[in-house]
Amino acid sequence: MIPLVTPAEMQAADRRTIAAGTPEATLMDRAAHAVAWEVRRVLGGSYGRRIVVVCGKGNNGGDGRIAATVLRGWGMRVDIVDLDEVDASVDRKIRRAHCVIDAMYGTGFRGVLEGNAARIVGLIDGSRARVVAVDIPSGVDGSTGATSGPAVTADRTVTFAAPKPGLWFFPGREHAGRTTVVDIGIDLGTGLDRAGIVEAHDVAAWIPRRPNVTHKWNAAVLVVGGSGGMTGAPMLTARAAMRAGAGMVWAALPGDAARHASGSEVITRALADHGTGDLTGEAVTDLLTLVGDDGSRFGAMAVGPGLGRADATAAAVRTLVSGATVPVVLDADGLTAIADDLDLLTTRTASTVLTPHDGEFVRLRGAPPGDDRIAAARALAADTRCVVVLKGPTTVTADPDGRVLLNPTGTPALATAGTGDVLTGIIGAFLAEGMNAFHAAAAAAFVHGRAAGPGGHTGILAGDLPEAVALVLRDIVVHHTH
Repeated sequence: MIPLVTPAEMQAADRRTIAAGTPEATLMDRAAHAVAWEVRRVLGGSYGRRIVVVCGKGNNGGDGRIAATVLRGWGMRVDIVDLDEVDASVDRKIRRAHCVIDAMYGTGFRGVLEGNAARIVGLIDGSRARVVAVDIPSGVDGSTGATSGPAVTADRTVTFAAPKPGLWFFPGREHAGRTTVVDIGIDLGTGLDRAGIVEAHDVAAWIPRRPNVTHKWNAAVLVVGGSGGMTGAPMLTARAAMRAGAGMVWAALPGDAARHASGSEVITRALADHGTGDLTGEAVTDLLTLVGDDGSRFGAMAVGPGLGRADATAAAVRTLVSGATVPVVLDADGLTAIADDLDLLTTRTASTVLTPHDGEFVRLRGAPPGDDRIAAARALAADTRCVVVLKGPTTVTADPDGRVLLNPTGTPALATAGTGDVLTGIIGAFLAEGMNAFHAAAAAAFVHGRAAGPGGHTGILAGDLPEAVALVLRDIVVHHTH
């Protein structure tokens, strides 16, 4: 896991490091040299290069000024532009520059870039210069990645000690370009397991190894969905669960839906629906009997894909979730069903994973997540005592205890129908294999995102993902297990 540090935590770490005896000037010198080396790498050398360093008042400006001295020592022609003293020559300087160093504002910036700063952004955007940002592109909120106005778009960002949330959430992530994290000797302190970015070796460590003596029921998943004949979603979930390691998957579907569904190794079970096509109380009794009081048959349930939103179905889902003694992952219509009765989740004895996208989050909370997606996911997890997977370009997994993991994988290709159902199946399989809910959800998001890679950015279908999931898992286990 790569530790994630908020701007406030970074400021505290700076103070702690200086108090322990490392001079601030030493930290700035190390930071400036890191920036200078990044400029040199970006430009492929130093001879004949023109650099413009735009400096603000704070430490970022100080880093920029020292970097300018280093670059001059390497033979580059460097102009320093003081943000408070911008004159008419700045246009010409930036237009002829090979690289602009953005040292205007750091991770503590809030608000909107105005005046000279906004003018500089416009000049950079209109130039051909490469751009290297110091710590974070100016105009990007270091805590959330939000931009409230003009913001620098960098080719590279050099950040210090640890990545900040604003470098991982869009649009900040896009403004940052390629980010390099540089250790300059700052003491980050303890508690760095509270927030981080998932890495492949984390997933490899979390995935349980199948014992030599095992059988298919040791990791069985029960998928509940498909009301009104909507069989595609639950069958995607079921197939994904099998490809993610479930030894047995049953898809329980109301009435005729089970007879029309097909899923090769997936077993379908028809639930009593009295001709309505909806989930009924009788069906819930059947499902709870299937699961059993001790969860000896099914290790996890996935509830919601294609369920529909009929009142009877919603009531049945609430009864099922409150009565189930095994881990449950709730998605899609399953989330809508419990939206008005979130308190029932706090009484469950087994773990629960909620997987809302922004629209479903609104139904659960009555308002969108807002810019601070970490805070939004944490609050929902704490209030429901569930693990929350807040889906998006940077998916956030939050535990009720406050821990948070960000997912670095995924592409715009996942913005297509049915991919969320695949994620639900992966989570279900990992829960059934015995992973704790927090790691199961975070690992599933990582695998799900990486599975979209081979499909590129266009033309991939949700049905393509389950097979890719198996390949991704094989690669992770083979290459990242020590």
